[in-house]
Amino acid sequence: MTATAAPAATPAPAPTHAKLALPVLLLGAMLISFSAIFVKASELGPVATGFYRMFLALPVFAVWMGHEASGRALRYLPRRWGDWWMFALCGLFLAADLGIWNWSARLTSAANATLLGTMAPIYVTLVGFLFFGQRFHILFLLGLAMAIVGAGLLLGVSFHLGGRPFLGDLLAMSVAVLYAGYLMTLSQLRRRFSTAMVMALSGIFTCLALLIVVLISGEAMLPATLRGWLILFALALMSQVAAQSAIAWALAHLRAAFGAVALLLTPVATALFAWPILGEAIGPLQAVGGLTVLAGIALARLGSQKRKSPAG
Repeated sequence: MTATAAPAATPAPAPTHAKLALPVLLLGAMLISFSAIFVKASELGPVATGFYRMFLALPVFAVWMGHEASGRALRYLPRRWGDWWMFALCGLFLAADLGIWNWSARLTSAANATLLGTMAPIYVTLVGFLFFGQRFHILFLLGLAMAIVGAGLLLGVSFHLGGRPFLGDLLAMSVAVLYAGYLMTLSQLRRRFSTAMVMALSGIFTCLALLIVVLISGEAMLPATLRGWLILFALALMSQVAAQSAIAWALAHLRAAFGAVALLLTPVATALFAWPILGEAIGPLQAVGGLTVLAGIALARLGSQKRKSPAG
């Protein structure tokens, strides 16, 4: 892009930003772990809940983006149609992710929905290898495998708890592909545009797509109680504004593949929080699975910092 066409381009990552990227990403993973809990508690249907998650967050992103524009709003926006298509694709990936994942959270346990929905590292790594020519250190691949095995231990215990429909788990597994697409497009956009712009512009497309589905499906549009509204505001502010902004900011300073692996912290955090809030108890094997995920993330981080070997 030319200098006049991309005033929102993100400067080269500063060393301090690179050091903060992982803690900020993990903070985002912790915050987003509450999503399944809020969805289960919502008075609205799954897609309407997803719509409000984005709709109530948009004013915050708009103010943030307006502050960045500083009186140059029109010149601040992207000029190329290709960029707008990328924003639309990112927003549509998130819309499909939220709509389907919210249904899975209603049908299965909070830990299962979050766990299976965050299997995106497998797809992100494959796409990076096949289409972007990325090569990965053996330690990164071992860390990825270790994190997935740990996630599997979490899932295995959840199945033994019984009473969770298979359909919810199947929907959550399909979401992993959509979330991988979201992470890849988000990572590409953040290389050239600010966090505020990416979240605001892609969020508009997310909101429109979800609204259309809500109107077609006939789901109720308004919560019946103040508690219902508070849950929606908490979902929007914590899961979308705080968590997704932290993830978007961090992905500008981390490889998308490692970022996806680090987000496997989310099901671990969800399992911990769902225990006291939803009564979904953690057993010994599930605890081992959580620790294995954390160890895998640490190993993948070490591998992502290593110089790429000729063999990958």
